Amino acid sequence: MNIVVALKQVPDLQQIRIRNRQPIFDDVPLTLGNIDKNALEAGVQIKEAQGGKVIALSAGDENIEDTIKEALAAGADEAYLVIDDQLKDAESSLVAKVLAAAIKNIEDVDLILFGEGSADNYSGQVGPRVAELLGLPQVAFASSIEVNGNTVKVTRSLEDCSEVVEVNLPAVITVLSDINEARIPSVTQILKAGKKPKEVVELDDLKVELPDQSPVKTISNLAPDSQRKKVVVKSVDELVKALEAEGVIGR
Repeated sequence: MNIVVALKQVPDLQQIRIRNRQPIFDDVPLTLGNIDKNALEAGVQIKEAQGGKVIALSAGDENIEDTIKEALAAGADEAYLVIDDQLKDAESSLVAKVLAAAIKNIEDVDLILFGEGSADNYSGQVGPRVAELLGLPQVAFASSIEVNGNTVKVTRSLEDCSEVVEVNLPAVITVLSDINEARIPSVTQILKAGKKPKEVVELDDLKVELPDQSPVKTISNLAPDSQRKKVVVKSVDELVKALEAEGVIGR
């Protein structure tokens, strides 16, 4: 079976600094989102059990060519990339439109996997939007996936219960981070990643036109304002008294 896994390139969140409540992205490396890595692992495990291949799909600017090597090293068999400067920082509805068009160009797709939300915006919209555009059944918040012939049984983790649903293939599934533990590629797999097939297309190839302006405008992106009292203590006793005064601890 052919499994498409959509992956988003994001800044390494562990290396983002905050200055004047603003995120600083200078010299921050780009990587794949952690939940996307779980989606990829789910796809690779299904391939290992059922056969077929895993296709890593991503859309963005030219930087994604380097980032997608992570997916190829972690078990994807080939990559399909949509590269265009217009896609840098594109919002969910536009990315979904591009990914849906790309999937239509990939032959015989049986299963499409997404992380439940991206590591940066975490809107959780792209997977469901793609399913709607393609007219496919969609199951969200998957904690386990079991393929049986032409159907897939999915366990969904909801707020107060688990739900088991079964849908026909092809289908779109968004996975939770606890569905698995993403594998760490070996040195050999990393070296082989650069030799795996990779198809690169542009928006014109997909006959997709994006608006000049994004339909979504970010009004503010500020870190929480943390006010410190800057109380200086010179001993443990002084610290205990200060915490008691604030009602943090009591005797």
